[in-house]
Amino acid sequence: MNAIGPVPFAGGLLADLGADVLRIEAPGPQLGVVDADSAIHLRGRSAVTVDLRDPDGLAVARRLADRADVLLEGYRPGVMERLGLDPQELLARNPKLIIGRMTGWGQDGPMAQQAGHDINYIAAAGALGSFARSGQAPVPPVNIAGDFGGGAMFLLVGVLAALWERQQSGKGQIVDAAMVDGAAYLMMLVYSMAGQGLWDATAPGENLLDTGAPFYDVYECADGGYLAVGCLEPKFYAEFIAGLELTETDLPQQYDRERWPDLRQIFTYRIASRSRDDWEQQFAGTDACVTAVRSLTEAAQHPQLAARKTLLPTNPLQPGPAPRLSRTPGQAVPRADMAHGKQALQHWGIDEELATRVAGGEDE
Repeated sequence: MNAIGPVPFAGGLLADLGADVLRIEAPGPQLGVVDADSAIHLRGRSAVTVDLRDPDGLAVARRLADRADVLLEGYRPGVMERLGLDPQELLARNPKLIIGRMTGWGQDGPMAQQAGHDINYIAAAGALGSFARSGQAPVPPVNIAGDFGGGAMFLLVGVLAALWERQQSGKGQIVDAAMVDGAAYLMMLVYSMAGQGLWDATAPGENLLDTGAPFYDVYECADGGYLAVGCLEPKFYAEFIAGLELTETDLPQQYDRERWPDLRQIFTYRIASRSRDDWEQQFAGTDACVTAVRSLTEAAQHPQLAARKTLLPTNPLQPGPAPRLSRTPGQAVPRADMAHGKQALQHWGIDEELATRVAGGEDE
């Protein structure tokens, strides 16, 4: 069903991996989409514009749900019911249907009806407060932790778990996926470390994985580029020190926290003496866990990504299907190559007369 953020992302991932996905769009411009046909995040799916307030449109939506294995929707709680698509009624019509309901705050609770976005959900979940350097404001991780990691991926896990369970029971069910729940779950390791006294939640930017450790941080190079360093293990740290052409015996101990400021100063000065590409070449082929920080466009030239075709050489540049399946590999099919409108409805078993009334004037 029409939505932004995690639901289209989830539908796209399923489509890339071979699912037959139909996107039901509301009349009017699509939020956040200038040209739907060239929007890579809408690839691989057929689409039809359906006015659910119209009796014919509602009838089409119900018939599609009768035939579907999975229905994904991203409305606020209660909207599907008010539109005449109560999930319990859809399950009564199609007992094997899996209904994935994607919201920010969940289907219940005191804030279930309140608006929000990725930044709000990860803030409430304790995630955003951890994405900060010491003494600085938190930096939102561009919707990865809320919309896509905590939202779409947990929606998909729930749907796939329900599909697997259906093989045993023969029954469908409703998946209540909330971004605030998923974002909190993604912080499992941090909550675990905090519970063991290994993470100070009151001091973001001063812990092992939040730039507190000088060997797990980003450093500026001579040319203004950046180098990502992540050598947590002593054997990898030793390779990092060797690559910097320093001697470990002359430095403070790696895990001597009181000397971390001294280590950081040494690393900062040393890395600032050469360009990013020089350092990338210096550490190439080592286990020092050092990587040049690349832009979106530069990422396609990374040797590992290029070898695996992680980013497709299209215009615009776009990620390829992931994960990789051995027998049924995914495909990235442009939206413009998919059937739309009346043709898409007929493919889904809607009779020509009703399909024409609902989408007859839509470009096919």
